[in-house]
Amino acid sequence: MIAQDIIIKPIITEKSMDALQQNKYTFKVAKDANKIQIAKAVEELFGVDVKSVNTMHVRGRQKRVGMSVGKTASWKKAIVTLKEGSKTIEFFDGLI
Repeated sequence: MIAQDIIIKPIITEKSMDALQQNKYTFKVAKDANKIQIAKAVEELFGVDVKSVNTMHVRGRQKRVGMSVGKTASWKKAIVTLKEGSKTIEFFDGLI
């Protein structure tokens, strides 16, 4: 897998924006990617030093539109902590 296939998109929520002060960045990642692959992909794409990676599976929720019942897709979330003194990720700079 290449880095662009592993990191799908950043997650922009109130909670993830508060974590930026602690050098923690949140991404939606490929479901079959492991922590080592995620860390290497973030280092390659953004040129930063990764300290740790925490991952979690987010279960799909049941949604209803009228009488039709469906389910949203399950996905994987990664919280990447950068080393002290490492530069920040430019994508998030304007959002803080």
